[in-house]
Amino acid sequence: MDSVECVVIGAGVVGLAVARRLAEAGREVIVLEAERSIGMGTSSRNSEVIHAGIYYPTGSLRARLCVEGKERLYAYLGERGLPHARVGKLIVAGRPEETGYLQKLMATGHANGVSDLQMIDGDEARALEPELSVYSALVSPSTGIIDSHSYMLSLQGDAEAAGAAFAFSAPLTGGAVGEDGIRLEVGGAEPMTLSAKMVVNAAGLTAHTVASALADFPAAHVPRVRYCRGVYFSLSGKTPFSRLVYPVPDGAWLGVHFTLDLSGRGKFGPDVEWIDEIDYTVDPGRAGAFTEAVRRYWPAVREDRLVPDYAGVRPRLVGPGEAPVDFLISGPRDHGVPGLVNLFGIESPGLTSSLALADHVASELGVA
Repeated sequence: MDSVECVVIGAGVVGLAVARRLAEAGREVIVLEAERSIGMGTSSRNSEVIHAGIYYPTGSLRARLCVEGKERLYAYLGERGLPHARVGKLIVAGRPEETGYLQKLMATGHANGVSDLQMIDGDEARALEPELSVYSALVSPSTGIIDSHSYMLSLQGDAEAAGAAFAFSAPLTGGAVGEDGIRLEVGGAEPMTLSAKMVVNAAGLTAHTVASALADFPAAHVPRVRYCRGVYFSLSGKTPFSRLVYPVPDGAWLGVHFTLDLSGRGKFGPDVEWIDEIDYTVDPGRAGAFTEAVRRYWPAVREDRLVPDYAGVRPRLVGPGEAPVDFLISGPRDHGVPGLVNLFGIESPGLTSSLALADHVASELGVA
């Protein structure tokens, strides 16, 4: 059995950021990834938006880590010349009664440290985006877009330059919590057993199954995770907007919104569909519902311009109709197992928060 100081399970954007942080702190790090490459789960199947930090309850991890992570992410991308754009976002109210919600969002954003938000009326919104049909809007100038794969490759490069090693197609098959460390049984073409002093479970959609695979880990500290699929439809032809456009949120869901990629291609999504297993199927028949949702703020949308694109799956800690909850970062002070940090329910804004999340994990482990 080989011994290693730190093991990070999962090479999505958060796992990569954690591996980089620990390796640059001088720790010996091995990253285990069940897939054949980095970022093949949630990290590559999202809107690629750099979020401002508007929606999350003040004082929550999601709010604090998003606002801090946003600034650090922009700095990181700028220093390395990585593809991104601070395009800005409009959150739009289609009816007068929705304006009050936008005002509440602005107040929450200000309380979270997002100081550049501005309320505008429908005419001012149309001056910015002539094809909009809305009553009012909240402008978020610091919202942006990113090439998530370029970012993840950079994190991987940083981690490897600091000495981290990566094992792909290396799923965790079992393990146990012991007094002298954590034993990990790793499958794949070259099975191995590792003994680690520190383990970070950043397995995303399967983080709960990874935690359950560790014998003697208290089951009470493994939450139930629900899978929520969201599909995206790309827009053929001319793109109507130069900024991101989001409707007023519907509970825990931000609604079918419009985003851009760095090539200027527009897309709509995601929607919400609760599923029992990870499944990335895109049903072309959902185009009609998308069209109706988008018509709330862009009446000129035509269903024949919506092209089925891709789907993502969110690891939710709550079910349908339940209020959203915070990130669940469970460390030794929570579950009593030295050296183990589990990250559960890391969905949006996990990408934006990744560098700040990595610092938080390092603090949980006592790594300076």
